[in-house]
Amino acid sequence: MLRRHFLQSTTAAAGAIASRAAAGQFTGRIRKSLKWGMVTGAKGQPLEAAFRRLRECGFDGVEPSLSHVTDEPAWLAASRASGLVIDGTVGARTEALGEGIELTRRLGGDSMLVVARYDQKASLVRNWERCRDQLREAAPLAERAGVRLLVENVWATFLVSPFDLARFIDEVSSPWVQVHFDVGNPMRWGVAEHWAEVLGRRILKLDVKEYDLGRAMREGMQKGFDVPLGEGSINWPAVRAELARIEFRGWAAAEVKGGDWAYLADVARRMDRVLDL
Repeated sequence: MLRRHFLQSTTAAAGAIASRAAAGQFTGRIRKSLKWGMVTGAKGQPLEAAFRRLRECGFDGVEPSLSHVTDEPAWLAASRASGLVIDGTVGARTEALGEGIELTRRLGGDSMLVVARYDQKASLVRNWERCRDQLREAAPLAERAGVRLLVENVWATFLVSPFDLARFIDEVSSPWVQVHFDVGNPMRWGVAEHWAEVLGRRILKLDVKEYDLGRAMREGMQKGFDVPLGEGSINWPAVRAELARIEFRGWAAAEVKGGDWAYLADVARRMDRVLDL
């Protein structure tokens, strides 16, 4: 009996050590989501079935655009039945955010992605003030709903450096307005890990995509995104180092081209590698 107990204990300990060794730097700290627009295999399927397939592919959550949620009860039912979390929504511009905030709350999401619109026919200073003031006005609504408004760095030729975006968020001056950091988008103007360094703890969620500078130079800027995760120019270990420095915990959403279930499962595996999950 003693020998059997010893062997069982030794086996359990070895298993625990192997499990710890297999765990990545961000295992248990980052949860994987994806944009609903990527899920081309869901066409013609009940939402619950599609949600279950996404769980099988390796995702914990999904982020729909507000326009995708045409049948709110069906989305709620599918999420509850499948266990796939609707962790947030993709909103739109900084104008009239109240309706999107409320829909996000009802879906159980804790954030709404927001884009700061740039009207190039208007003064740059006026653009800044307009977007900032609209977010200031919406912040109390967001707080009451428990939904954070997360400004994404996008290709709008506005907030084109991390210092711009950091200052913009600081001028809004609300913990309910922070950053949804797209790791791939800064590569047009700079370096992903440097953006992460400057934005720091303002980053509450991530969008995950790749960018290849060589391909962009040869074929055009938009073509830089047409490479699989982990096979482009992003220095993922350096990005992870900055995320570790700010003790990042939260959601990371894939935002790449859509595809079938096998393709989405591959995206989830690639997220595991680049984020060390």
